Amino acid sequence: MTTEAISIPVYNIEGQQVDTLNLNPRVFGAAVNKECVYQVVNAFRAGQRKGQAATKTRGEVSGGGRKPWKQKGTGRARAGSIRSPLWRHGGVVFGPHPRDFSYSVPQKLRCVALCSVLSAKVKEKNLIVLDSFALQTAKTKDAAKVFVNLKITDSALLLIDKANDPMQRAVRNLKNVDWNIANNTNTYEVLSHKKLVLTKDAVDDLVKRLKK
Repeated sequence: MTTEAISIPVYNIEGQQVDTLNLNPRVFGAAVNKECVYQVVNAFRAGQRKGQAATKTRGEVSGGGRKPWKQKGTGRARAGSIRSPLWRHGGVVFGPHPRDFSYSVPQKLRCVALCSVLSAKVKEKNLIVLDSFALQTAKTKDAAKVFVNLKITDSALLLIDKANDPMQRAVRNLKNVDWNIANNTNTYEVLSHKKLVLTKDAVDDLVKRLKK
């Protein structure tokens, strides 16, 4: 982890540099811990699994309550139900059933992983800071113009300190742009976008959240 403050330019929505900002080195200059990132991303993806795959056992398949033929004297093998797993249309042995795949990882591990991916974005020069994301209208074309001004053509994640209805309506139809509240973001979300765009207030919120 670097101990020196990291200076980064601050842009307005016109794409012009208006200031510079010193990023907290504990949050944006940490060593990239790939093991922590791996564990946290795996836990997040496991939590997204629906776990709804299901098959029916012989007791759950409709029918089969009557013994097909008597136990002895027919010359055929013994059979107790037409829904035996050995029969066509029978139950399934050891098939999948609805389950919860989610599991938790320690809070400290999640913080280390998030600091790692934020620091990686800074090192890759894929982190951009805006003074604010205030739009005059709730139009998608105005929101798209901001990212054109910032010369962003790849997928981008916009992190803000608080949401408002005009901003949400302006951003929600952008093809390669997602947004979230800084205090709600996670490692997987940051990692899955090429560019990370934060407002100055969002940077402050992340520092308060991750310095604990």
